[in-house]
Amino acid sequence: MSVVVRRVGPESAAVVHHVVHEAFSARPPLDPPADALLETEESLRTALAMQGGFVALSDGEPVGALLLAPVRSVLFLRRFGVLPAAQGTGVARALIDAAVEAAHSLGAYSLRVLAREELPRTIGFWEGNGFSRRVGQPSPYLELELPLVTTYDVPDADAMRELGAHLAEELRGGDLVVLSGELGAGKTTFTQGVGAGLRVRGDVTSPTFVIARVHPSLVSGPALVHVDAYRLGGIDELDDLDLDASLEESVTVVEWGTGVAEGLADSRLEVRIERAVGLADSGEAVVAPSASHDPGELGSLVESDDDVAEDDPRRVVVRRIGPRWRA
Repeated sequence: MSVVVRRVGPESAAVVHHVVHEAFSARPPLDPPADALLETEESLRTALAMQGGFVALSDGEPVGALLLAPVRSVLFLRRFGVLPAAQGTGVARALIDAAVEAAHSLGAYSLRVLAREELPRTIGFWEGNGFSRRVGQPSPYLELELPLVTTYDVPDADAMRELGAHLAEELRGGDLVVLSGELGAGKTTFTQGVGAGLRVRGDVTSPTFVIARVHPSLVSGPALVHVDAYRLGGIDELDDLDLDASLEESVTVVEWGTGVAEGLADSRLEVRIERAVGLADSGEAVVAPSASHDPGELGSLVESDDDVAEDDPRRVVVRRIGPRWRA
């Protein structure tokens, strides 16, 4: 079954109403009944006019639908329904993927859904698709969240390296990290921490003049490929570099990679480093955890011109994009 997901507006109210009514009618009876069954074409037309939604098509026929409801930095998924005959065929997964992309385009930090307490299979479905954080329980619902963005307040260079080492614990061969931030933001300092966390060989310094460096693992783990895309005309130019490593088996960190490196992999970590001075407190920042790695054991991870000054703290925004990070 080939599934196509399309963004829709009020013109699709009748289609959305059909899918939602059929999907929710097939669920076990609930007390009180599901709010979705009270929807009319008119109420859905109003909701679609405000924020839009998605319809999933299989062989041109509508088989799934949802409404989008952004609230500040959160994107809620409402009236999420798949026709009974199309369940288990990837329709729900395709709708979630489309919603994640919509959240990224809106700058949302997370996706949330409401699931009925009496439906453990439905709750299990959402938790199995990454909505594993329970953020509220407005009975008879559970509010489940899929985090898309994490922010860290980083006071100095040591903390930046610790953050890089901490995030390295999540990385594996084939992963792509796209780094952005102004000159001197701390991109190379962050990568030094990644190198420490991966336990690779050699000094992690700015690759500006060589474009890319390969740091083999000291512990049979993935190599670190450290790229500076500032001088690249496109990421295809990586193919012209004589890299002694496979990008499919290495962790690739690309500085200045936004708009250039995304095509390297289906999934990626986007890491944006901002100067924290003057930033409004989002209420979602956490202290960077201490790393358990000793960079001194891994060779000299030297400071560079891209270091973090002691009196100039940073905020690091990490966004997880693609199926790799929703597994």
